[in-house]
Amino acid sequence: MRKGMATVLSNQQIVDRVFRLEVQGDLIGEMTWPGQFVHVRCGTGIDPLLRRPISICDVNVEEKILTMVYRVEGHGTKILSESVPGQPLDLLGPLGQGFPIDERKEGEHALLIGGGIGVPPLYYLGKELVKRGVKVTYVIGFGTASQVILEDELQSVGTTYVVTMDGSAGEKGLVTDVLNEGFNLEDSAWDVLYSCGPLPMLKALQDRFQPTGKEGYLSLEQRMGCGVGACLACVCQTQSPENGKKYRKVCSDGPVFPLGEVKL
Repeated sequence: MRKGMATVLSNQQIVDRVFRLEVQGDLIGEMTWPGQFVHVRCGTGIDPLLRRPISICDVNVEEKILTMVYRVEGHGTKILSESVPGQPLDLLGPLGQGFPIDERKEGEHALLIGGGIGVPPLYYLGKELVKRGVKVTYVIGFGTASQVILEDELQSVGTTYVVTMDGSAGEKGLVTDVLNEGFNLEDSAWDVLYSCGPLPMLKALQDRFQPTGKEGYLSLEQRMGCGVGACLACVCQTQSPENGKKYRKVCSDGPVFPLGEVKL
C-alpha cells in the first residue's frame, strides 16, 4: 500500500448516479489482487476531510490504468463525479484483503453473486479466475432495469444472469430467490462462492450456504474513516471469536471474509 497521484482519463455516467472513472498512475501497477479497494481523496482542500473507499473494478497492470465504478451518495462522491480528464487524483492503495484465488484449480466452477454497486469488483475477480482455468458464472441483482450495470462486460467473462426486483430485466425477484428456480444452479453445480453487495443479500447467502459447508467469501460494504485499521470505524463482530478477538476491521482484516466468519 502506498499513496500516489493518478491522472483522470475519463469519468462518465453510465446509469443514474453511477459513474465509471478511469485513472492512470504508477501505483496502479501494484493492484493485482481482486477484491481490494482504494481510498480516494475527492477534493483538493479539507472539504471533504475524509477519503472515500472505492472498489477496484478493473486494472490494466501493463498500462497502469485503474477502472472504478462508483455511485454518487453524498458530498464526496458528488465532487468526484465532477472530475475531468487530465485532473490529478490522490489515491491511497491498494488496501484491504481481497478475494482468495491462489487455491483455485483449473476446471473448477465459481459462482459470483453481486448486488447493485457490489457488482463492479466481481469483474476483475472473474477475469483473474478465468486466467486460472476456472469457469465463472455471474448472478447480478438490481432494483430495476435502469440500474443494471456491467452486464456486457461480465458476459465477456462468463455466463451472466440478471435479476431485478420488479422483473423489468432478467428474472424477477432477489438473487437468493432465483438461484435454483431461474438458473438451475444447485449447490452441486459450483465449487466456490464469491459475493459483494448489500448486507441483507450477503446475510441471506451466509444463512443459506454456511450450514452446507460450501466454500464461500463475502465482501462487505462499509463506511470507513482511515481505511488502514486505525480509527476502528468499520469494525464488525465475529461469529466465533479467536484468541479473544471478537471483532474484525472491514478495511484491514477485510473487506473480504470467509463465509461464516463475521456476524451479518
